[in-house]
Parts: sequence; C-alpha cells; structure tokens
Amino acid sequence: MSTATQQEIFNRSTLLLGKDGMQALREVRIIIFGVGGVGSWCAEGLIRAGVSHLTIVDSDKVCPTNINRQLMATQHTIGQAKVDAMKQRLLEINPEAEIHAIDAMYTEESASTFHLEQYDYVIDCIDSLRDKCDLILRTTSMSRPTLLSSMGAALRIDPTRVRMAEFRKVEGDALARAVRNRFKKAKTFPQRKFLCVYSEEPAMQNQLSEDTLQEELKFNKVQTNGSLCHITAIFGMMLAGEVVKRLAGSVSEER
Repeated sequence: MSTATQQEIFNRSTLLLGKDGMQALREVRIIIFGVGGVGSWCAEGLIRAGVSHLTIVDSDKVCPTNINRQLMATQHTIGQAKVDAMKQRLLEINPEAEIHAIDAMYTEESASTFHLEQYDYVIDCIDSLRDKCDLILRTTSMSRPTLLSSMGAALRIDPTRVRMAEFRKVEGDALARAVRNRFKKAKTFPQRKFLCVYSEEPAMQNQLSEDTLQEELKFNKVQTNGSLCHITAIFGMMLAGEVVKRLAGSVSEER
C-alpha cells in the first residue's frame, strides 16, 4: 500500500496557513492531559493540521461506554490503553509525527515527571477536580507553556452553544464553578489568564439513574453523566483550533 507524502497530506493546510504557519505547527510541542471525549478529538485535530510533536497522557483503558464519543474507541480497541490506541490512530494519519504516549495519571504527586516547562502548550482535558486544579495552578505559575482548558461537556446537546472564553468569564458551567470555589477555599489562584472551552447551554438531566444503567448494560464502568460525540468533539476541535490560530498569528495570547 502506498504512503502519502508530507506535502500531499498537508497540501490544503499549507494553502491556507502558508509555509511559515506550517513550520510553526511542525515545531510546536504540545501535551494533552486526558484523551477521552474531548482530548481524543483535540489530538486528532492537531495532527491533521500539521502538529508533529504531541504527548498524550491518560491512564484509562478503552471500555464499551467510550464508543459513543471517544475517537479511538471502537469494538476493536476495547481493553487497550487509550493512549496506545490513540497513538496508533494518529500515526496512521501522519507516520512521521512524533507521538509520545504516557499511560499514567496526572496528579500533584506525579506532576514533576511530566516536565511541563518543555512544552509550548498544555491542554487540560482532565475530569478529576483535584488534579485539574493542580494542573491549572502549576501551569499558570510558569512563564511557559500556554494553558488551554476544557470545562464540562457532559449533559449538553446543542452544538451552537459551545464557547471559548477566559476562565474568569466562563458562566453557567458547573465544573468551572467548582474549580473557582476550590481556588477560593484554598486561597490560591491562577497566576496567569487562560482560555477555556465550555457550553453556555444549561445542563440537562440524565434520563436514567446510574444504578439503572448498571443493571441494564452490565458494564463495570458507567459514566456518571450522559454525553454525546457531537459536543465532546466540538470541544476538542475548538481547543485544537485555538492552537492553530495562535500559531498562524491571527489572535493574541490573551482575550
């Protein structure tokens, strides 16, 4: 089977962004924490745009409940480490990309092992409130890298309500509110501004209880809140798009 050349793969990207823009994409170094419903689509968007150096971090394995919204989750990949399945997918798009897959969880205790200072962008797609807050505080305390963060994508169905805003301006998002409350309680706050993707759509309610789902589906792992691919994918692509816009020089570092 023939393999497409780099020039062929990125012909359309180069037409739009030019050689300088593509060079910036090739040189940037990005790390994504969490490659689930949001992070997996962000990773794909970045690699298809022309990013060549990407690190993906996640400690979970693909399970059946991931299939409805996570890019690398298929019947074939159930049981595989998410980062391994994602890496294989990304290398099928661009075999020359440098993809580092880290099968681990970001925590306060493990934070130093990720060497955040080596990256230009940190993309936060973490679900855990404790770990998310630590990553935000740690990244914004450094002059480099730039942080982009995902707030809550679950319990939404309207793609036209997804927005990007500076963290302090995010409204109507329970996860953002919980993060702010945790910062206030600890009296510790981000030292730099950072952008978040979120939805201004009021959160819906699950139609079935978790216990009912457990009984009906017989899975060992069930998502607490319902979520859909068209929302999580938009979240991920908006994060990827923000990186591309910045590297193409069309937006400033702050809004």
